[in-house]
Amino acid sequence: MLVQGWMATDIISVNEETSMMKASVLMKENNIRRLPVVRKGKLVGIVTATDLKEASPSKATTLDIYEINYLLSEIKVKELMSKDVIYVEPDETVEFAAVLMLENKVSGLPVVTDQQKLIGVVTQTDIFKALIHISGVYSGNIQFAFCLEDKPGSVHEVADVIRSMDGRVVSILTSYDLADEGYRNVYFRIRPMKQERLAKLVNTLEERFTVLYTVKEFLEQVKGRRLRND
Repeated sequence: MLVQGWMATDIISVNEETSMMKASVLMKENNIRRLPVVRKGKLVGIVTATDLKEASPSKATTLDIYEINYLLSEIKVKELMSKDVIYVEPDETVEFAAVLMLENKVSGLPVVTDQQKLIGVVTQTDIFKALIHISGVYSGNIQFAFCLEDKPGSVHEVADVIRSMDGRVVSILTSYDLADEGYRNVYFRIRPMKQERLAKLVNTLEERFTVLYTVKEFLEQVKGRRLRND
């Protein structure tokens, strides 16, 4: 899936002459931790909450409140922003965006065109939404994990067994990273089934394949999932 399908386009940005005080207020009001800095629609930098915090007067300062406010209104974003901006393009994949975030230890990326025009922002939350969409977890609350021989037809064979027992597959994901040479781990997610029929399906799959695990999730618990200590 491409970034352009998951990015936010209602962008909150500032220009280079925006004061540090205004930038800080914008972040607090919109509950964000970074602001793209633009010049005539083009991305020229980014300023973060950490940048603002580091530039703010220490709590031990001898300045009074009026002097502090004056200082914050005089410092411009251009003096604080990073010009070395990590970015992603709209026709790149959300997986690539996730790798960029992970490897560079950032939680959001500006989305720019090849002319450097800022057209959106993609965050970790957007990546989570894409992952949930890919996995099909909202449609299927049962997941099987298999270790299958890496040969043509192995995935199809499992799918045929599931379908023959009235299982409805909503997603199939494959990974080689944790599997031995010549094998791959394959994850099937299926729609809800009655417990008795599910038990029969599990037994059949375990007899014919190497099943790593079977998990049944209860999404109705999500909102109330809390660890409550006395």
